[in-house]
Amino acid sequence: MSSLISQSCLPVCSPFRYRALTFILTFLLYTSFHLSRKPISIVKSELHKNCSAVSEAAIIASSSSQQPSLLSLHTDVDCGWKPFDKSNYKQLLGAMDYSFLCAYAIGMYLSGIIGERLPIRLYLTVGMLASGVFTCLFGLGYIYNIHNLSFYIFVQVANGLVQTAGWPSVVTCIGNWFGKGRRGLIMGLWNSHTSVGNILGSLIAGYWVSSNWGMSFIVPGLIIIIMGVVCFLFLIERVSCFSKRTHSLLKECLLSNEMNPVVVVKSESEPSAISFMGALRIPGVVEFSLCLLFAKLVSYTFLFWLPLYITKAAHLDAKKAGDLSTLFDVGGIVGMCCLCVLVCPSGPSASLFRMLLVCGGLVNGPYALITTAVSADLGTHKSLKGNARALSTVTAIIDGTGSVGAALGPLLAGLLSAGGWDQVFYMLMTADFLALLVRPLTCII
Repeated sequence: MSSLISQSCLPVCSPFRYRALTFILTFLLYTSFHLSRKPISIVKSELHKNCSAVSEAAIIASSSSQQPSLLSLHTDVDCGWKPFDKSNYKQLLGAMDYSFLCAYAIGMYLSGIIGERLPIRLYLTVGMLASGVFTCLFGLGYIYNIHNLSFYIFVQVANGLVQTAGWPSVVTCIGNWFGKGRRGLIMGLWNSHTSVGNILGSLIAGYWVSSNWGMSFIVPGLIIIIMGVVCFLFLIERVSCFSKRTHSLLKECLLSNEMNPVVVVKSESEPSAISFMGALRIPGVVEFSLCLLFAKLVSYTFLFWLPLYITKAAHLDAKKAGDLSTLFDVGGIVGMCCLCVLVCPSGPSASLFRMLLVCGGLVNGPYALITTAVSADLGTHKSLKGNARALSTVTAIIDGTGSVGAALGPLLAGLLSAGGWDQVFYMLMTADFLALLVRPLTCII
């Protein structure tokens, strides 16, 4: 395999500033990915409003012969956005989540393989630009008064597929610049971009959700498009650092060849990208993938359904529910704890604020470590014998399997919530218990 080294790339590099640039830039890039995913959970309470109070008023009005106009007033009140204003709205909203997450899970397995064989900067840029377009397209459904369920399903599926370019790419970039020595600490801090993106997405979506929920998607979509341009201009996947002797030899070669100012340096011993089955044979990949499946099931159920749960259970408006749900993500920033003590609230109470912070830390902590530091370590496992071209594929396999759980969680929540929210929390506790059972298997490896 060959690489082109231009004269502008020849000076001996200073790794620290490139590491700092890569850390900050990839942090902001993936923040924008999660920022664009969050609005759907905030807008759900606007797609189907809480009309229980309207129904009660209509019943009272119907029993009073002296106020016939009040009955017509309340029966004409709009209780949601078609087609989500029907009684089966939970199933429809769950199907919309499932469409995005199922497409994301399937696409993730392919994304890692593609990412190993294409320039990461270009691959990531295209994914961000496409994701921004589809996010804006969902918001345009409000602007152009679109009530076709197929339209929203299509946008969710397309967005789920293109967003798979993000995670393997940014993890590979950060893994290229930071060795195993401090990888756990560095990636633990770096992975807070997930919660930061969710918080910013909640705040942005909540600002417009009651007045114009289309802007709750259009603004995040424009942000990720802008960040895609920034990625194309500034992202550096890897800088080859040469010794002074190698640098001087290459420079002399360049200067002596005025007609061709580019030197082609061939590396015959560079290993090829690992296959899918080869990545599965790396010790620990299957076990951590299964653990992440259950952990991500819980995390994404909260991500997509927590604002609606708060709205319906506590009778808050959509914006307040979105602001309250950010506590879960705030807890995720500082929470690097274990799954074994996770306890979730069964209903709204005065302790809900504290419980959301605790749940955020306990759920997102293991999820964050598995998708970052653990994936990077497995992608450079000693069994690969120095082949570093497995990082993107391993990351995609682990996160893709986790995304299967992320697809199942919101879908099950939509089905189970019809019988009461308690059933949803029993499902979440069961998933955490299963993750705890799978986790010890990885300690034997």
